[in-house]
Amino acid sequence: MVNLQTTFAGLTLKNPFIAASSGLTNSLSKIKELDKAGIGAVVLKSLFEEQIENHTEKLTQISDYPEAADYINAYIQMNHVEKYLDLIRSVKAECTIPVVASINCYKLTRWTDFAKSIEAAGADAIELNVFLLNAGEYGDTYLEDSYISIVKQLKKTVKIPVVVKMAKNMGNLPGLVGKLKALGTDGIVLFNRFYQLDIDINKMEITAGTVFSNPADFHETLRWTAIVSGRVKEIDILCSTGVHSWEDTIKGILAGASGVQLCSVLYEQGVEVIGNMITCVEEWMEQNNYERISDFKGKLNYANIASPSLYERVQFMKYFSNYQQ
Repeated sequence: MVNLQTTFAGLTLKNPFIAASSGLTNSLSKIKELDKAGIGAVVLKSLFEEQIENHTEKLTQISDYPEAADYINAYIQMNHVEKYLDLIRSVKAECTIPVVASINCYKLTRWTDFAKSIEAAGADAIELNVFLLNAGEYGDTYLEDSYISIVKQLKKTVKIPVVVKMAKNMGNLPGLVGKLKALGTDGIVLFNRFYQLDIDINKMEITAGTVFSNPADFHETLRWTAIVSGRVKEIDILCSTGVHSWEDTIKGILAGASGVQLCSVLYEQGVEVIGNMITCVEEWMEQNNYERISDFKGKLNYANIASPSLYERVQFMKYFSNYQQ
């Protein structure tokens, strides 16, 4: 009998499918639909530090009194946070799946008390989504130092598992993951998908780019899952960005992941795709005589294949040099 149960960051999941933080996880009704469809866990829609600050700035502009501005600032923060905490409480009361809260921040000071409140509200874990981009104004270690300082403080603040959703733009990803693990990070997610931009050449302005990921994005996720899994021992990993099929799930687990986060595919195909993915993974496991996820987890990661350099190949011309149309 096939058992899809897996573990991630100290949490036991009934299957390796997790709904990523998105508009699909911002209300109790939507999360109940995901639960009914068979999802293994949910990451709640992030409360963005940037969102709170922008909202505060707009309202404080109407007041010339510092005292009023301070009151408005405090009220907005509490209002946003309390709604988020209410969502955590309601989901925990009416669903049986693990609930992971998501903090999307680019500074540290605002979120320590918030993290305590998240824990008190009943969240099973916190996913830290660090919103940083070094456009050249900071030193070479700015991004790495920011991750480390935020995780260090967060681990002092809460006892529930802390998960870090990593960005692709890290110079030495395995090295940073190793440092985060040493600080007590319970799991990582590869990768954070930043806001995409485009340029409207007719209006001559910056516009929003593609919202959803595409299947081709999964290749980088797969590469780094295998490398990090092989280089950093005993760190739990989830694949995110580019996961569009049950086959991607199998590949990610073979590369060393405990499971996958789903987002774009849920928007494009609906929550019904979860059941289809579960069935297909079960059938694949039966066909290949695997009873548990752990039976094939990491089987093809960086440390477990004869030629780990296969994961390091970055040039493609050698493959196409003899190609003829």
